[in-house]
Amino acid sequence: MSNHGVNGRRTDDRKDRGRKAEQAACEHLLSQGYTVVERNWRCRTGEIDIIARQGITLVIVEVRSRSQQAAAFGTPAESITARKIKQVRDTAAVYLHRTGLSDANIRFDVVAVTFGRDEELALEHIQAAF
Repeated sequence: MSNHGVNGRRTDDRKDRGRKAEQAACEHLLSQGYTVVERNWRCRTGEIDIIARQGITLVIVEVRSRSQQAAAFGTPAESITARKIKQVRDTAAVYLHRTGLSDANIRFDVVAVTFGRDEELALEHIQAAF
């Protein structure tokens, strides 16, 4: 499948913004004293954007991003559906089982990133989001 044309450019732009949002989220977490353990961890049930530690707590982080224009229809955090929450929880359960951390103290956070007109970022970190 070709990435040429308007749709391909939109897809590439979206992926690029997603990568930038995840990088900004990692930098934010590190600046707040978190340790990033994994990025983009995948298994059959899905993907976890960031797995981090804050002290003894394992933090599963879902990164959501939107342009400022799209945010008029809802914030990045508001774009998380019940289905997405279930998928993240199920994927976290697989991660915990595979790593032998089933008894770990765990928390699910969201880092919501909004891109402004000149690609400036507004970041909101919601702890214990779900």
